[in-house]
Amino acid sequence: MIAPVRRSLHLNVNILHSGFLPSAWRPAGSDPRAFIDVQHYIRVAQIAEAGKLDAVFLADNAAIVDQIHFRPITALEPTVLLASVAAATRHIGLIATASTSYNEPYNIARRFATLDHLSGGRAGWNVVTTADLPSARNFGRDAVPEHAQRYARAAEFTAIVKALWNSWEDDAFIGDQAAGRFVDDAKVQPIAHHGEFFSVHGPLNLPRTPQGHPVLVQAGGSGDGRALAARHAEAVFSASQSFEEALAYARDLKSRAEALGRGPEALRVLPGLTTIIGDTEAAARRRRDELVDLIPWDYSLTRLAGILGITPDRLKLDQRLPENLSLPGGGNGNHTFFNATLATARRLDLTTRELIRELAGGGGHRVIVGTPEQIADDIERWFRAGAADGFNLMPDVLPDGLQAFVDGVVPLLQRRGIFRTAYEGETLRDHFGLPRPVGRGAERAAA
Repeated sequence: MIAPVRRSLHLNVNILHSGFLPSAWRPAGSDPRAFIDVQHYIRVAQIAEAGKLDAVFLADNAAIVDQIHFRPITALEPTVLLASVAAATRHIGLIATASTSYNEPYNIARRFATLDHLSGGRAGWNVVTTADLPSARNFGRDAVPEHAQRYARAAEFTAIVKALWNSWEDDAFIGDQAAGRFVDDAKVQPIAHHGEFFSVHGPLNLPRTPQGHPVLVQAGGSGDGRALAARHAEAVFSASQSFEEALAYARDLKSRAEALGRGPEALRVLPGLTTIIGDTEAAARRRRDELVDLIPWDYSLTRLAGILGITPDRLKLDQRLPENLSLPGGGNGNHTFFNATLATARRLDLTTRELIRELAGGGGHRVIVGTPEQIADDIERWFRAGAADGFNLMPDVLPDGLQAFVDGVVPLLQRRGIFRTAYEGETLRDHFGLPRPVGRGAERAAA
């Protein structure tokens, strides 16, 4: 009888410029220019690497979609930024977001293959569709494409990128100086794709990468998003607010993957988790309250209204959310954060003011406020029960919120035997415990 493989917890850190809380740039010691300072991102990545975390992750937007009169935004292009981070680190994975709505498959395949080569196999691509109108307008469109169309395009886009990554066989590069043979061009083949949205001949102009191809990451809670994740994703960023919701989501996603012949271990489910840490629970709550009190209420109301797809005047601070709220844009907006935010408000019976404080001025992702022991207990419970394979961490303030996690929480998880004490491999696939994908030549030989 073969012994089951012991599960290991996975932890990423989402480098949301100054931190998850909108006021993270305001406390003494924070740098308001951190959002455009490469050294800030390098420092956060080095702290994460010292803590033996799996990866750093960068979100992205193709427009200004937040209220820049008050807070920093995601401004630097992620793959360019992570190239600099790669040069200053040795082990940490490097996951960047790129939208399938306003890019071309060949460019994305080349960009992430480049990052994988120069980092020694540490790259991951977070596949997203883009649902905001400002981004559409930046690419010459007057409206956001319909939800189903965005995901149909994303599915075709992702399949093309994978095909391009696999257009070189593993042993296509020869580099034989004596014989004068550089590449076995019989092992480099076009993909000749002609589909509904794209026509891409290929092949890619780069050899297969150190980890076969970059790790595919996806984030989405809608039916279309789950279908895309089940077919292609190897790690999934989710936004579950409750244990029960997270457990149901993980089971659904893994059963979908299994139905497609991939198996339940083909992907890792990583809910977002904001941590606010103090030596005591009271100290942690004071830290939370002080940071929330630095956020103007009009900012928080506008942000919450945007997530819910309503105008701010419909929200009253000391009343419950309006009844009969429906998905933003008639279902064409962001399903994940809408559902997570509304579920929190209804489950805890919160007023708008209480909801904003519960979410720490953010929106969608779960916030836990407490001591290192309380946070470690929560993480262990979700992990051992299968509600999560790990977490996409979003510390309240960067870098000190991550330093507090690495110094206080990581040693507890290590002592409990669920988190690594040293890196056991070189690539992001090694960190996630994912196999190297079979290349085209191996597929042909097996057939």
